[in-house]
Amino acid sequence: MKDKSYAELMKMSAMKRNKMKENYVQDLYIEMLLTEIQLTAEKEKLLQKIDLAIDRRDKSLFLMLSEQLKEINKRFGT
Repeated sequence: MKDKSYAELMKMSAMKRNKMKENYVQDLYIEMLLTEIQLTAEKEKLLQKIDLAIDRRDKSLFLMLSEQLKEINKRFGT
């Protein structure tokens, strides 16, 4: 079995750290993407319910759903 030099061990260690950083960034990006998809779907459903409340002229339901929409917009950062 061949012993690795100090320089080779340092290179391997640096490459391993870089790979771990890349994996972390990739996981973070995927999590952000999934969260955005989930919030977008939730917002679309809520907007459909708001439209239905308007069509039915249900003011109390409209106001309740509008508050929920405000909360979703806060989560979106808009």
